[in-house]
Amino acid sequence: MSQTRPALLEILLKTVVTHSVTYVVMGLLASSILDYTRFFAETSLSLMMRPTSDPWVMAGPLFQPVRGLLFGVVFHVLREPFFGKRNGWLAMWLVLVVIGIVGTFGPAPGSLEGMIYTVLPPWVHLRGLPEVLLQSLFLSLILHHWVNNPQKRWIRWVMGIAFAILMSLPILGLLVGGRTTAA
Repeated sequence: MSQTRPALLEILLKTVVTHSVTYVVMGLLASSILDYTRFFAETSLSLMMRPTSDPWVMAGPLFQPVRGLLFGVVFHVLREPFFGKRNGWLAMWLVLVVIGIVGTFGPAPGSLEGMIYTVLPPWVHLRGLPEVLLQSLFLSLILHHWVNNPQKRWIRWVMGIAFAILMSLPILGLLVGGRTTAA
């Protein structure tokens, strides 16, 4: 692998798009399957989670490109083990799971710190883990494949269109929601 490949800008852009798309898709699926509206309202999570009807929750996907940029910087620094190896996706996923999900420094639900220092029951911690484990897995798999196969233009088209649509929906929802509440 040459030192110019993959370049910082390529990793940043592809990470922003891939993270944002996988985040929104998994969030929508998990919200529907796990009934987050009821789950957040009827459990002790109501003390820390905004209701799913809150405009900030609707705007949440619009902030994911920022997180994607942060991930992209780290992925670029670790590009050799992540993109230079056949199973680099696994290394990327393990880093995300161990540092970003289970081993966070703060008491997030699903993390070791959260299980120790919060009053949330264990089942609350475990209920949301499938969403974040699958989202980070799909991020790792798709990004690894995309960066290592730049000649496959269909990935760029599919991911680009999905990103544009998924970033447009919250904007449209906020605009329409703002008009209906103001009327």
